[in-house]
Amino acid sequence: MTMTTILGAGGPIGNELAKILAAKNTPFRLVGRNPKPVAGAEVFAADRADLKQTIEAVAGSSIVHLLVGLKYDTSVWRELWPRIMANTIEACKRAQAKLLFFDNVYMYGRVNGPMTEQTPYAPCSRKGEIRAKIATTLMDEVKAGNLNAMIARSADFYGPDTQHGLPNVLVFEAFAKGSGASWLVNAAVPHSLTFTPDAARGVAMLAECDSAWNQVWHLPTAPAPPTGKEFIVMAARAFGVAPKFRVLSRPMLKVVGWFNPLVRESYEMLYQSDSPYLFDSTKFAREFGFAGTPYADGIRIAAGTYHKG
Repeated sequence: MTMTTILGAGGPIGNELAKILAAKNTPFRLVGRNPKPVAGAEVFAADRADLKQTIEAVAGSSIVHLLVGLKYDTSVWRELWPRIMANTIEACKRAQAKLLFFDNVYMYGRVNGPMTEQTPYAPCSRKGEIRAKIATTLMDEVKAGNLNAMIARSADFYGPDTQHGLPNVLVFEAFAKGSGASWLVNAAVPHSLTFTPDAARGVAMLAECDSAWNQVWHLPTAPAPPTGKEFIVMAARAFGVAPKFRVLSRPMLKVVGWFNPLVRESYEMLYQSDSPYLFDSTKFAREFGFAGTPYADGIRIAAGTYHKG
């Protein structure tokens, strides 16, 4: 039997992927610092920044999903991401396992037009530089013939049980509490968002497809993204409330960042919010026949997981 290992259990993508693997009766292992037991899963506690522990966690695997989410802090990313990537690559080589890396779009930087798998790396943030470095490290191993791997990229995401997704924090949580929503910088431009169950479904489909390996893929994300205002209107409809919202300006966020480390760390990424943010997953849709859950449906599903009041 093949073993699928998830490095970085407990996040929204890992949790959704675990459901898919359990439903298919695929043997799988959840690896984290303190992984929670899940029906049908083997659980393994390990620090992915430690080579020996990573090798032990990956041993016996045929497919490894690197879904690690680190604290949103540039200094932490700079120290740990290169080490985690190097450890995971070495562990997969020793186990002769395939490696799927779940990535974001920070390495593309500011893009004029749709982001595709061919978009060159031109990071304009410190976090983007780190992501470009580790993505290049991985695909260099593929080009050298040392490893079977792929990169599966997602846009910003939203969905059920997605506590750190910006739309969840700024829109769904606010409406659930009876207050007005917020949006970053500009609510009048379209902004692609990946529905987390779609991302996990896409990861599972890619991993099972032999011809998908050793490539970069954009995970299924519905086309024709809404503007911030349109997203908020759909969410308000789902919650049965008035679509009240405010736009958080750069100066406002700069001030908040003096007191809030997460907002301070997010400030360099605001270029993603001031102009159209268009994520193109046509390649996936063409290959697998799935273009992503329509926004109105995804918003309704996500909103349904919140308790009002």
